[in-house]
Amino acid sequence: MQEFKHVSVLLHEAVEGLAIRPDGIYVDGTLGGAGHSYEIASRLTSGRLIGIDQDGDAIRAAGERLAPFRDRVSIVRSNYENYRKILDDLQIGQVNGILLDLGVSSYQLDTAERGFSYMEDAPLDMRMDDRGERTAADIVNGYPQAELARVIREYGEDSFANNIAKHIVQAREKEPIKTTGELAEIIKAAIPAKLRAKEGHPAKRTFQAIRIELNRELTVLAESLDGMIKSLAPGGRFCVITFHSLEDRIVKQSFRKNEHPCICPPDFPVCMCGRKSLGAVITRKPILPSAEEIAENRRSKSAKLRIFERNEEKAD
Repeated sequence: MQEFKHVSVLLHEAVEGLAIRPDGIYVDGTLGGAGHSYEIASRLTSGRLIGIDQDGDAIRAAGERLAPFRDRVSIVRSNYENYRKILDDLQIGQVNGILLDLGVSSYQLDTAERGFSYMEDAPLDMRMDDRGERTAADIVNGYPQAELARVIREYGEDSFANNIAKHIVQAREKEPIKTTGELAEIIKAAIPAKLRAKEGHPAKRTFQAIRIELNRELTVLAESLDGMIKSLAPGGRFCVITFHSLEDRIVKQSFRKNEHPCICPPDFPVCMCGRKSLGAVITRKPILPSAEEIAENRRSKSAKLRIFERNEEKAD
């Protein structure tokens, strides 16, 4: 296994955003190379950090990096959607902070055999958890044309989704599409030559869409946020770093809904639905990486950090 290299984006902003207490309990739901977790653990004394990641390589790398803090760190290989069961198994009720750093890691992109990159030819895999049976090849070769187009349009936000799906189906009718290189060339042929250079690599959006579909990234995010907020102790913070508009929209809407949950008509003089605010959005506008960070790590350019704070009233 090559060295797990990943530069943590918005590192200091996210860690500061958690307002860490030395005796607090914190969850890093996307452990990765443990860049954020290292900084969190180093600030704890009697507190505890629970690091969660579904990638086996990340778990091994994080275990090594966090070895100096083994007395205060628990590492679990799982998807963060299972956070509640993980906390229950550790006999933990509420936590003082949760961090999610979404998307694909630099290590996953740069390790060709993982199949995430359109820049190198490798098996069409894209699994964040290699224990899963289904791969990107199953989607590319098995989804009906209309469903492929939907995935590419919704998750890749690509205006050429229909044509890309058509080209994929035509190609796989001759023989199965097995590698990232084959798929990238098929996508390239589906996009007019004069438009290919305008928005980066022509395969970027489709690869993103297939990865999101395979790993259920947006579904897991949307179904986890509300429960995670409810798991926060009074004054607890929830920091989420997103890398594209689809993720950011889900986070923004969830935070807003938990701050202002009332569904009564605007003309009602008092609230009748009984839904109470769980806290407040700390970041009215998302925190963005500095020019210096972008210069040092171009992959940070699209990152956005949003922070929610649980109210000081007694949590559920």
